[in-house]
Amino acid sequence: MVRVFSRVRSLVLVVGCVAGLAGCAGSVAPEIKRLPERVELSGTFYRGVANQSGPQVLASMLSQQGIVITPGLLEKPLHLPGAEAQLQQNMQNLAREYGMVVYPLDSNLPALLTQVAAGYPVMVRFTEGSAFWAEPRYAILAGYNRQKQTVLLRSGMNHRELMGFGSFESALKDAGGWAVLIQKPNQLPANVDQQRWLKAASDLAQAGQEQAAATAKKALNAQ
Repeated sequence: MVRVFSRVRSLVLVVGCVAGLAGCAGSVAPEIKRLPERVELSGTFYRGVANQSGPQVLASMLSQQGIVITPGLLEKPLHLPGAEAQLQQNMQNLAREYGMVVYPLDSNLPALLTQVAAGYPVMVRFTEGSAFWAEPRYAILAGYNRQKQTVLLRSGMNHRELMGFGSFESALKDAGGWAVLIQKPNQLPANVDQQRWLKAASDLAQAGQEQAAATAKKALNAQ
């Protein structure tokens, strides 16, 4: 009788564990379940931790769009050192000066991974560290693994930093939930929001890139 009870108890534990795993897998948003299981984008990545890795990440994003640039060449136009508090806005302004559309994204995970699955790296700002020490850092969201529920970041000195879905969402939210695409004017995002794209094109025109802005509007009309 003891042996039978022991076997029953073991079976219950196994079933409970399996159910728990199934529950974890089921916590993935339906939009993510429809994406490819695993994606990892290639492209230039400049390592570095100075200035919250902002110049390094921006140079990487611009290089992936065919612009010949290095992080060092961006420091002066970004007014670094000295303008760290304005870094986020200054990077967007500078990307527009290079003729790129800065397209803001919703900060939820399905929206971000949808762009990665479409082949577009996402520039994000997240909080790095622990309860005892933390600071904002810029990174490239360059991949994910749906089964393992991890994202792949290129950040700081790390070419392949893995972070769980939940941890990443929390770190992104803690840093303000900022995420953007840096696109060529004829390169529409996945599931493009027309009004958002037109606003981004208008911002591009205001930066003195009227021809690039016109190309962006034409691309939207042609879809």
